[in-house]
Amino acid sequence: MAPIPAAIEMTGLGVWRARPGGGRVTLLEGIDWRAGAGEHWAVVGPNGAGKSTLLAIAGAVGHPSEGVARVLGEPLGGVDVRDLRGAIGHVDAGLATAFRPRATAREVALTGATASIVPRPDRLSGGDHARAAELLEQVGCAPLAERRFGLLSRGEQQRVLLARALMPRPRLLLLDEPTAGLDLPGREMFLERLAGLARSEPGLATVQVSHHLEELAGSVTHALLLRAGRVVASGPVSEVLTDGPLSRCFGAPVRVIRDGGRLLAVVDRGP
Repeated sequence: MAPIPAAIEMTGLGVWRARPGGGRVTLLEGIDWRAGAGEHWAVVGPNGAGKSTLLAIAGAVGHPSEGVARVLGEPLGGVDVRDLRGAIGHVDAGLATAFRPRATAREVALTGATASIVPRPDRLSGGDHARAAELLEQVGCAPLAERRFGLLSRGEQQRVLLARALMPRPRLLLLDEPTAGLDLPGREMFLERLAGLARSEPGLATVQVSHHLEELAGSVTHALLLRAGRVVASGPVSEVLTDGPLSRCFGAPVRVIRDGGRLLAVVDRGP
């Protein structure tokens, strides 16, 4: 049996952009990172660390300026990214604004089957409708299926968008600050569904980007710390999301508080 390819594999990866008037600005430099199938990664770092740029490459919507990037075993630049994107689910903090407020939660979930923003009923099958119903149940939104998306709370919208991202049965799920702006109950319910997903979909790899450790799902297994476009630390959560690496990452004396499988980071100002 052939080995299962890594979900994400980057070697010597760099990204830069031309600067007006000449020169260039470096966004990522010397990135070596491997996220295996079924692993659950957190990408953490301060503003401007390069997290969004890294996620764009992992989602096959951006390309490196140098180095090699493989997503689901396929090299970027050597494969039709339209096919590759069909195997990648995506949820971010701002995606909800892309949908018509009058669309129902069910219709929004179904757009994941057609990779569209507006419903495409002519391209849907009975199996698509059954899967949407199953996923809305899984994320705790089955009673909201016929409610207008614009009338849902932010937390409910994010869980519907999680169902949407799962419609095509992706092998990689990217979450760009998915709980930003949610109230505490909404955040916790979303993270609970993520943890449940890790149990029900053991082969699915996930990458969650966040500034804050308390916004990470308890199912996170690995972490990558970025600062100024470079890797500070990478590996299992127990080794990376600790005081020393996080202090180097944020340039401040960080102390990590653990409560079961959840984490909180505070700046330690001393006595």
